[in-house]
Amino acid sequence: MKRLLSIELQKLWLNRAGRILTISYFGILSLIAITFNLEFSVLGFPINLAEQGIFNFPFIWHFISYVAVYLKLFLAIVIVSLMTNEYTYGTLKQNLIDGLSKKEFMLSKISTIVFLTACSTIFIYIMALVLGLRFSSFTEISIIFSDQKYIVAYFINLLAFFSFCLFAGILVKRSAFALGFIAIWFLAERILYGFMRWKIFDKEIADKVIAYFPLESISNLLLNPFDRFKTVKAIKTMQGDFSETDYTLHWYSIVIVAIWTAIFIYSSYRILKKRDL
Repeated sequence: MKRLLSIELQKLWLNRAGRILTISYFGILSLIAITFNLEFSVLGFPINLAEQGIFNFPFIWHFISYVAVYLKLFLAIVIVSLMTNEYTYGTLKQNLIDGLSKKEFMLSKISTIVFLTACSTIFIYIMALVLGLRFSSFTEISIIFSDQKYIVAYFINLLAFFSFCLFAGILVKRSAFALGFIAIWFLAERILYGFMRWKIFDKEIADKVIAYFPLESISNLLLNPFDRFKTVKAIKTMQGDFSETDYTLHWYSIVIVAIWTAIFIYSSYRILKKRDL
């Protein structure tokens, strides 16, 4: 496995676009560290992010994970490119000629996905810990290490989404079309949800049904934490909205995403195994 990962990392580093995107990804993640200086207005309410407690333990685990997960598109492009370039430049066929089996080739891609996911997770964990220790009003050990379920959710989210990107890359074989396929899948889920919501079921049932779809189930692992801000709560209360969001990371949500991850990986391998290269 170490040898296979080494081969993939060499391909990644030698790919100029992939190298730039990966470095940019971690660079932009680092910029989150300066968000405490931002101040803006929402409906006339002045908001200072630091004063909203975004760097307080344990909320920082949720906030950092939620913001960082949107930047996964950088690495998603890298994953898709790594796979589609194998077809474009014929390196897949050459690897097989050189003695690499299709199973080993697939394992090399999976190991790369796990490696990038782990690196990203460790990076945001350290960043959140440093920011929290620097700015949090609560530094008791029991509070610092509570609610780290959001870091787990972040890891699972990235792993599942990158598995989907790998599947798209193998299925479509061209970077632009593979990324388009991902975008179309996302829109299809949104359109289907709207159809169910307005034509078939009520909102409650539609929400439950769409939660079993791949991209929706992945996104549900990390819900929007901004409703927990004091100012946002005040605005919602003034508008007569007293609803509370359930931020619990349910076991069945993890199971759904795990099943889809397994389906994407297995389907990718089956396509690769059966396809005439």
